[in-house]
Amino acid sequence: MDTDFINLTAENLAAEHLCCIIRSKKPHPGVEAKRRWLADRLREGHVFRKLNQKATVFIEYAPLETAWVPIVGDNYYYIYCLWVTGPCKGKGCGRELMEYCLADAKQKGKSGVCMLGARKQKSWLSDQAFAKKYGFETVDTTDSGYELLALSWDGTAPRFAETVKAPGIERQELTIYYDMQCPYIPQKIEKIKQYCETAGVPLTLLQVDTLQKAKELPCVFNNWGVFYKGAFQTVNLLDVDSLTRILKK
Repeated sequence: MDTDFINLTAENLAAEHLCCIIRSKKPHPGVEAKRRWLADRLREGHVFRKLNQKATVFIEYAPLETAWVPIVGDNYYYIYCLWVTGPCKGKGCGRELMEYCLADAKQKGKSGVCMLGARKQKSWLSDQAFAKKYGFETVDTTDSGYELLALSWDGTAPRFAETVKAPGIERQELTIYYDMQCPYIPQKIEKIKQYCETAGVPLTLLQVDTLQKAKELPCVFNNWGVFYKGAFQTVNLLDVDSLTRILKK
């Protein structure tokens, strides 16, 4: 298998596909929104590395100090997503991408690398069992079952912001925090809005559009965070079935 990888840059961002949703002709609103989000993030040291072919094979990570997550720590990389699907699975692509990230961190003198996990593997989160093969360990937890995994080379450890340890908000209606990092988000937002309007379900959508907002969030966050009746529910993107299960609680 050809394992030629490339990194997105300011120069090639407009021309390269973004892996999750591959379109060659008609523009996709989620993909274009992510391009705009990435254009600013690349200047901050954000890395998007992908297989140089039409496939969903990529890793996305950033310096923790500028990563849009409520996690604090010094001199770490944060892995947003490591995703390999389709015929490329089992071909060593995930290993090559992880090893690239770890080598990059060491070359830049980082203290380590961290990522979001959970006591039980959840969809929309990178495979934590795979990460643990490289020495990632749980260094912090939340009451909602999420974990912060880290591989440390100097004995330090990042941690969740205090606001996420026992998350809760005053709003009782369905409330969703989101940003434009994931290209699936705009279409998910529209479907949820349509469902809630039809079903008469009160809904508040809060776009996270600055680093400060992301660092101060009241829940763990991986592009998306859902609350209902003041309680944190999930970081998973919702379809109608999962949404109705939340609303029955």
